[in-house]
Amino acid sequence: MNDPIGDMLTRIRNSQMRGKSTVMTPASKMRERVLEVLVQEGYIRGYEKVTGENGHPAIEISLKYFDGAPVIREMKRVSKPGRRVYLGVNDIPAVRQGLGVSIVSTSKGVMSDTSARSHNVGGEVLCTIF
Repeated sequence: MNDPIGDMLTRIRNSQMRGKSTVMTPASKMRERVLEVLVQEGYIRGYEKVTGENGHPAIEISLKYFDGAPVIREMKRVSKPGRRVYLGVNDIPAVRQGLGVSIVSTSKGVMSDTSARSHNVGGEVLCTIF
């Protein structure tokens, strides 16, 4: 698999379209860090590490709905393996006039765009969530 973050976002998107309450994805530290930001921002209920099929480590993600509609309306992968996108702290755009969140991988860890601005660090923009 070339793009594990894109794969995880697609699994979440597809599960929400089907109305599932949970979704499984292979475990990795980067996926956990992205999920931690999603939990802090209130887009998913939570996640936990489990042992998946064939004994491989996996992550079970609990999805969040409001009035029957998914909380996450739109997920876009910004920085892809074929084209990485790095932005300085002053260049990180606001998603939907501040209603959405950009997830940024910085030298101080994976964080939301508002947190990156408060820490005064830029980095690789992984994805945007609205």
